Amino acid sequence: MKYGPDTMTALALAEATSSSAIGAQDGIYVRFIKRPLDIVLVLLALPLLLPIVLVVLFFAWRESGSPFYSQQRLGKSGRSFRMWKFRSMVPNADAQLAVYLAANPEARQEWDSTQKLKNDPRITRFGRVIRKSSLDELPQLWNVLRGDMSIIGPRPMMVDQAQQYPGADYYHMRPGVTGLWQITDRNDSTFAERATFDAEYARTLSLRNDALILIRTFGVVLRCTGY
Repeated sequence: MKYGPDTMTALALAEATSSSAIGAQDGIYVRFIKRPLDIVLVLLALPLLLPIVLVVLFFAWRESGSPFYSQQRLGKSGRSFRMWKFRSMVPNADAQLAVYLAANPEARQEWDSTQKLKNDPRITRFGRVIRKSSLDELPQLWNVLRGDMSIIGPRPMMVDQAQQYPGADYYHMRPGVTGLWQITDRNDSTFAERATFDAEYARTLSLRNDALILIRTFGVVLRCTGY
């Protein structure tokens, strides 16, 4: 497999931090605290989030008929799991994406670099609202309870993105509803550069840093910077 400059940079940085990242995975916080804390936080947040969930559920159902969307993602140790989101795109979105990219070379280049589109024609009107505010991610709390994901962690990777991902730290952690990449320049970084965020998060993984990421997540939600 050939890697471009962005990929090679990400790979070098990921490898440079891998030894300290593995050490962080063996710490007391990761081994004994992080998973129970995830469960407690989700259960405490449910009464506050339930009204929001019901509102989003209603409008998503009203617009597309099927309010939920699920997709296979890669989790810890490379195991796949079904990740849930509120539906923000039209039905048959994957097929529409293939047609759109085939007809638009610039969009193809953007997708190959970032694995997302700033002007994605598949996104519905209500879907754009919940994606900007990241409310479409709320069903992933179910994945947290199941143990597929953590509240804080790397961005969940699609199965077909694995060969494009240059790092290794991702596979030592549960993917997160939010994380270091999600609160920084998620709209401007390439897909390959995500490996550097994952390596840095793994290297500095601690209760303090998870708390800081969670606090900054609220700011991202309020600023509505997603797409």
